[in-house]
Amino acid sequence: MRSVIAGSYGGPEVLKVKNIEKPTPKDNEILIQIKATSVTAASTFLREGKPYIGRLFIGLTKPKTANPGTDLSGVIESIGKDVTKFKIGDCVIAATDINCGAYAEYICLPEDELIVHQPDNISPEEATGIVDGAVTAIAFFTDITKITPGQKILINGASGSIGTAAIQLAKIYGAEVTAVCSNKNKALVKDLGADSYLDYNTNDLINTKEKFDIIFDTVGKMPFKAGKKLLKENGTFLTPVMTFSAFMNMMFISPFTSKKLKFAATGIRNIELRMRDLKIVRDMLASGKLTTVIDRVFKLEQIEEAHNYVDNGHKRGNVIISL
Repeated sequence: MRSVIAGSYGGPEVLKVKNIEKPTPKDNEILIQIKATSVTAASTFLREGKPYIGRLFIGLTKPKTANPGTDLSGVIESIGKDVTKFKIGDCVIAATDINCGAYAEYICLPEDELIVHQPDNISPEEATGIVDGAVTAIAFFTDITKITPGQKILINGASGSIGTAAIQLAKIYGAEVTAVCSNKNKALVKDLGADSYLDYNTNDLINTKEKFDIIFDTVGKMPFKAGKKLLKENGTFLTPVMTFSAFMNMMFISPFTSKKLKFAATGIRNIELRMRDLKIVRDMLASGKLTTVIDRVFKLEQIEEAHNYVDNGHKRGNVIISL
């Protein structure tokens, strides 16, 4: 089978498509023929090994897992003799997180891992595209802080994979959403439910008089110092990106102010919480409450090109690898 292999940390050029042996499921495993996967901020972090603190979990000098890819959708081709939750032919969504393995034609996973049935009303590309962004946003909005109806939330990086999911979820939870993006993405964020937007290419952020209960910096590019000025008293600044600056602020400044900076590596939380969130995403997709924004679709052989495109930092929503 074809699989992407990355034997070292680095840029997109470390990703090579190779032929390897097709896996065989163990007694408690399912074999999934992968139909689609995605290129997310998590998968680029796993490729680069940056921020370096993350290497404590994914490998100090090289990736623990040579096959990247953190989420997928596909069809079950065979099952082990002890599998009871799934059957051959089931369409599923799975999140592999730091265990990776999704950039391949096939993968074997234990049935008790993060796997749910794919709703009938969405495509494989839509199914995998929303997983990382929505699961991350749900974790921040329900566990790291609690969004309540009427709160004002500022979402930085609103047109990205996490941002497009976060807008929709914040509205579902009853918040008033201000999206930060470029002017070309104004229509997109408005269509997703944003009440207003600020253009990061102008002085909108500097000049705004609004104060927010929550700032969600989905891309890790807003300094906490700048965010504090926009927060109400007892407001919360959220980030899924642990930069050195964020670490120093969280350790030495945030504890001594009413405005808190909070970080979470949502992909390494306990499996019960991650499964809960994946099921919420699945149910919202099935009911039509969540929409997957897809920017571009690449083939597996274009994996380097796809990662280059994401690294450029101008994608709208999600970048998909279709097999």
